[in-house]
Amino acid sequence: MNYLVVGLGNIGAEYASTRHNMGFMVLDAWAQASNILFQTERYGSVAEVSFKGRKIYLLKPSTYMNLSGNAVRYWMNKLDLPMENLLVICDDLNLPFGTLRMRKNGSDGGHNGLKNINELLESQNYARIRMGIGNDFSRGHQVDFVIGELTDEEKEQMGPICDKVIEGIKGFVTIGPDRTMNNLNTKKA
Repeated sequence: MNYLVVGLGNIGAEYASTRHNMGFMVLDAWAQASNILFQTERYGSVAEVSFKGRKIYLLKPSTYMNLSGNAVRYWMNKLDLPMENLLVICDDLNLPFGTLRMRKNGSDGGHNGLKNINELLESQNYARIRMGIGNDFSRGHQVDFVIGELTDEEKEQMGPICDKVIEGIKGFVTIGPDRTMNNLNTKKA
């Protein structure tokens, strides 16, 4: 069984430790822990992880956040995967920092990366893990907050948060989304 796990973010050093790059951070943490490297491929950086007889393709789109759907659609077609084998990881400012929410489908919730994926896949029926970044910004400063650097305190918490999301991904590919949601959504990172 093959799976595609997409971590959303923006390419470039200036975005590396911003709140909008939570998806990239998770995939980078997993690659580092698994001693694997990303290869530059069409529409993104790709790595492969094997876990309990499943091959998991990790994708960090190079299309920038608002055009992530191009990369997702390309890799879904290239790998010939059904929609139920796709998992997208993204930030969510509607959740407190460190809160994780997995869903089997749903709206974009105002997230431009998910919006573009929904449009290009012509579907909302794919799993996603939303990583809370909080919403500690003043009116009119949402963009500055989202593409702003994590605080030192938030950076310290990212290791355990990434570990929980990686466990969620492993659950998704082995025990399925329903049981994984029960485990992941009831725990704070």
